Amino acid sequence: MLVTRARAGDLEAYDLLVARHTASAYRTAVLLGAGSDSEDVVQESFVKAHHGLARYRGESSFRAWLLAIVANETRNLHRTRSRRDGLVLRAAAAHPGSEITGDDAVDAVLAGERRATLVRALRQLPGRDREVIVCRFFLDLSEEETVAMLGWPRGTVKSRTSRALAKLRRLLDGAEVRHG
Repeated sequence: MLVTRARAGDLEAYDLLVARHTASAYRTAVLLGAGSDSEDVVQESFVKAHHGLARYRGESSFRAWLLAIVANETRNLHRTRSRRDGLVLRAAAAHPGSEITGDDAVDAVLAGERRATLVRALRQLPGRDREVIVCRFFLDLSEEETVAMLGWPRGTVKSRTSRALAKLRRLLDGAEVRHG
């Protein structure tokens, strides 16, 4: 197992972990609003993950643990910038069809005008609602991985997902009515 080898000091194993999880980490940073600072967030997250390997207990997947670090770094970025809203999916909205939205399923959902409407609706959601929607549906994390990444109780993830989806549906229904 790569994580075990990396914890034992094997830098090659850690390099393989970085290679394996860079795309997910970058996508997470972008979707959570890091925008043009996404690469910096990802780099800082991998540095922190490497330094924190001794604290990784294996209760969740390495991916979920790493993405929690990315999410925390993105939150730190928001605090540093002193702005919290309007940042989700900025890079993805500015670069349709780029590597950021390379997954076929995401490309299909985010195609054309529907994609722009979805981006606008996501930007209107409160931060925690955006986070849970991004984790569950854009990053395709399991409920357990979402619990680990966000550090919320399972019941909170379930209820917030349900409420966030309802809010998103209302926003999208309103956009459909306005645009015919």
